[in-house]
Amino acid sequence: MTVSLYNLTVAFGITLAAGLATVLGSILVFFSKTPNPRMLSFGLAFAGGAMVYVSLTEIFTKAQEAFITAYGQSVGFAAATLAFLAGLALVALIDRLVPNPHGSLDPQDPQFAEHSRQHIARIGLMSALAITAHNFPEGLATFFATLENPAVGAPLALAIAIHNIPEGISIAAPVYFATRKKWWTVIACCISGLAEPLGAVLGYFLLKPFLSPPVFGAVFGLIAGAMVFLALDELLPAAKRYAKGHETVYGLTSGMAVIALSLVLFNW
Repeated sequence: MTVSLYNLTVAFGITLAAGLATVLGSILVFFSKTPNPRMLSFGLAFAGGAMVYVSLTEIFTKAQEAFITAYGQSVGFAAATLAFLAGLALVALIDRLVPNPHGSLDPQDPQFAEHSRQHIARIGLMSALAITAHNFPEGLATFFATLENPAVGAPLALAIAIHNIPEGISIAAPVYFATRKKWWTVIACCISGLAEPLGAVLGYFLLKPFLSPPVFGAVFGLIAGAMVFLALDELLPAAKRYAKGHETVYGLTSGMAVIALSLVLFNW
């Protein structure tokens, strides 16, 4: 399956932009001592709704189409379903091996005052490492979705970029508290964000010799499962934790609605 240089460039550029949205989190920490919890809740839920909608309506459909092209209707549908379930299992395994911390994002939280800066620095480092590990599959998802169809990849990249901002805050808050150095804080967020384009590049070059409808089907099935798991396991519970009212359900439905309308416009 031939892929043009233009499509590669666009896919990598979109993946890079989504990853570097993590840096915005550090900037928000500099300008605000305490992130607005209601806005954070809405943003996390918005990203979760967008990711679930895109995964189930577009990316999983692409997996089905690719497998059906190769194997026919019945086998193709079964293969896409198995790939989706494998994506769920894969991210569940990653989450077991490298748990993603969900601590407080508030620098004024008592836990920050009770512990030394050295301890907080270790918390920030572990947060950065865990989030970086989780960013690899997100980068792969954005890259391959955009590579196959920018109309699918762009909304997914938007959803990932939105949820990368609070991830950046969760890295930046402890690092900045511990070091009081803005550059170190930005660098920590930047390294974590760059895991997404790095994951895209490594994934592409490892799979490049084998690109074919079954491979695309497997990749998109895995991506759909991975994105749904991340949304349900990380984004929505975190959104609910910071909610004061109905921000979670409003964000969830708004994310689905915005992505649905954007897909309509892309395909008009």
